Amino acid sequence: MVNPHPRNSYSPAYKPRLSLSCGVFVFQLTNSASDARLFIDLMGTHKQAVLIVDMINDFQHEDGGELFNRVLPAAVKIRELKRRANEADVPVIYVNDNFQEWHDTFESTIEHVAETSREGKQIVDLLRPAKKDYYILKPQRSGFYKTPLRVLLDDLDVNELIITGASTDMCVLSTAHDAQMRGYKVRVPRDTTAALRNEYCDQALALMKRVLDADTSPSAEIEFV
Repeated sequence: MVNPHPRNSYSPAYKPRLSLSCGVFVFQLTNSASDARLFIDLMGTHKQAVLIVDMINDFQHEDGGELFNRVLPAAVKIRELKRRANEADVPVIYVNDNFQEWHDTFESTIEHVAETSREGKQIVDLLRPAKKDYYILKPQRSGFYKTPLRVLLDDLDVNELIITGASTDMCVLSTAHDAQMRGYKVRVPRDTTAALRNEYCDQALALMKRVLDADTSPSAEIEFV
């Protein structure tokens, strides 16, 4: 998706605005985004976003075929979760590796994967972004490291992240950890994520549940509010 609004590289449209939501108002008073999110939690209000981590992949690497076989069922669940999020006007954000291709856009990455990889095309066909979706290209495992993800989430007034994708024990875990440190409520639906080995996935989910207080209930139990 080529962004026609270069002033805002993370959003499909540049929309200067002054939000009067209670969360932003508290942010202005406290000058602390985490305090604002805490106030929103106390008020019982949750602004959600769905993150789709590293699902655009050509799988042309060591163990790529085995990883694809585990990722494909998760992609089917993510597609349904994404459909429900889009219908509820909950932001969907693709957080994807740039594969060290510094001149590529997300759109060109998607097309390259679809044209050069049979496995990658299957995932693209399931999860091709809608025009209303957002994207972030990341250089490392965490979606927050050296990216504008935090800026985008603040602009959307998000305080709850539903993190999906692969691999559970690497990029999903790193992104969830950084999200929790920044004060976000974290959910990682266990049927929307996968790793090279089932035990790697299970261990990472157990760790996120214990250490990050992440909700790992299946995606069907998520209600968009």
